[in-house]
Amino acid sequence: MSQSTLVYDIRNSRYLNITGRCTLRCQFCPKHNGSKQVHEYQLDLDHQPKADELIPLLGEVSQFDEYVFCGYGEPTLNLATLLSVAREIKRRGGRVRVNTDGLGNLFHRRNILPELAEVVDALSISLNADTEAAYLKHCQPKLKGAYESLWDFIRMAPGYIEQVQVSAIEGLEGVDIDRCRALVLDAKAQFKHRKLGVVG
Repeated sequence: MSQSTLVYDIRNSRYLNITGRCTLRCQFCPKHNGSKQVHEYQLDLDHQPKADELIPLLGEVSQFDEYVFCGYGEPTLNLATLLSVAREIKRRGGRVRVNTDGLGNLFHRRNILPELAEVVDALSISLNADTEAAYLKHCQPKLKGAYESLWDFIRMAPGYIEQVQVSAIEGLEGVDIDRCRALVLDAKAQFKHRKLGVVG
């Protein structure tokens, strides 16, 4: 049995891969194009890891700029593990960022931002489209009302989390990157302009 990669390092950050499950089926995601790899790391998971599997792998927090919950799934789907591990990182003086599709509230049917706010310094939210039609086409959400819920999350997040960055990808058909930027700035969040096919 191949060993699942639970942590991997890019530049000065340690990434935590805590679930393979996702609320989206993004057509541009490498895992839907036959690859489960980022840089040299194989990110396919055979189970949902628990906090006690991840905490021993944190290493020395002072050596990392931040810890990023980001694998090939949506980290908020394994919320209990995320919160437990993040709490331990904060206890040791580390910094925590969560990469999310912004659908955690829709999935859990409640506002999870207050819980995240206790242990998370920064959120990176994937918007990817300035219209619902383009979002449905490229991201293919599994939950109804996903685009509306994503925007609710984006607008609420800056009230809870110190740093909120929202990204969109240049090169997706039918997506107006400048309109994405304007909408994000209007929601009082930072905008991150990404390019199609560039990961990590």
